[in-house]
Amino acid sequence: MKPIISFEEFDKIDLRVGTITNCEEKEGSHKLLRLTVDFGEEGTRNILSGIKAWYKPADLIGKQFVFILNLAPRKMMGEESEGMLLAAEGKKPLPLKPRSKAPSGATIL
Repeated sequence: MKPIISFEEFDKIDLRVGTITNCEEKEGSHKLLRLTVDFGEEGTRNILSGIKAWYKPADLIGKQFVFILNLAPRKMMGEESEGMLLAAEGKKPLPLKPRSKAPSGATIL
């Protein structure tokens, strides 16, 4: 288990529903997919995710998942990732998704 954090620390995390509008393999990477994600009023972001071994780009387009929106940008293979896809651990990563369609950019309460 990771260290216990306060509610105030947890409350700083901005969890949002995002809709993947485009998905491509990251050139030169065996792990990364480049997700273009619509967050409604928050705009569109490019997010790199290490799920290439388990998911095909065409299968993710149009799908909604939960993302951390307010992470500091991180350079990965020379490209900036502007958030993080949340996934549960299993035989393959299982991206977290809303039970039914939600507005792009909806806040996770």
